[in-house]
Amino acid sequence: MRIRGMTAVAGVIALAFAAAGCSSSSSGGGPVKPTYVCKLSGKGKTLKVGIDTDQPGLGYQDSQEIHGLDADIARCVAGELGYGSVDFVPTNAPDREKVLENGTVQMVAATFSMTAAREQQVSFAGPYFVTGQAVMVRTESPIKGVQDLAGKKVCSVTGTTSVDNLLAKQPKLVPEKYNSFTRCALDLADGKVDAMTTDEAILAGYSAQQQYAGKFKIVGSTFSVEKYGLGLKHGDPACQQTAKALQKVIDDGTWKKIVKNNLGNFAYDKSQNPPKKVSCV
Repeated sequence: MRIRGMTAVAGVIALAFAAAGCSSSSSGGGPVKPTYVCKLSGKGKTLKVGIDTDQPGLGYQDSQEIHGLDADIARCVAGELGYGSVDFVPTNAPDREKVLENGTVQMVAATFSMTAAREQQVSFAGPYFVTGQAVMVRTESPIKGVQDLAGKKVCSVTGTTSVDNLLAKQPKLVPEKYNSFTRCALDLADGKVDAMTTDEAILAGYSAQQQYAGKFKIVGSTFSVEKYGLGLKHGDPACQQTAKALQKVIDDGTWKKIVKNNLGNFAYDKSQNPPKKVSCV
């Protein structure tokens, strides 16, 4: 696999991904030493995939490599579709639709929630993971849930559905929109904001990072249903085959390995995961 814009290390990355199969373990929300479940030959055509590199356990960059659940799902689906390599293109949340429309990438795997509004602009193969939005605060915070956020500064990232979802539940909060989850988490730790909101799986990834050990807690219950899908250009005829490839990754047990390797002991909703039926929408 390769990371666009880093041509000097592209060959090293491709070799590292192709050598997938080494084992590791994780005890928190994010991986300690990432494991690549699916091997790609490095031969044949390349799939260009947009991915967020700012989400530990889901999509993040470490030592010039891309790791996470989103990356592994894309990697394994690419293999099922006959691709020899994946070119990961770092993509921010506000740009996910744009990079598909203009052809920068062929697929987006970036905690891309399948919503009715987005389905007017993007074709989705999915879901491959189902989570829900939650709220994270500092460990010593008296905030116990959404009801306690009136007048509180709550951060999330521009281009996601998180702030609007939370405002519907607590219209009196003070929204703070950031360009990155990393900055949001740093400001939460520093006390510049009172809470951080996004999908529970993303929050768990941040709380499991060594630099935040013991500093954060997730409060209350989830208050939305977020179904992650693989985004393709609207009307892309490859959507059906992508859905079939994703279904195979789920059915043959690969999905469980991916989730364990990347999310560790995160208590995801097993009533909805793994998703039982993948569709193209």
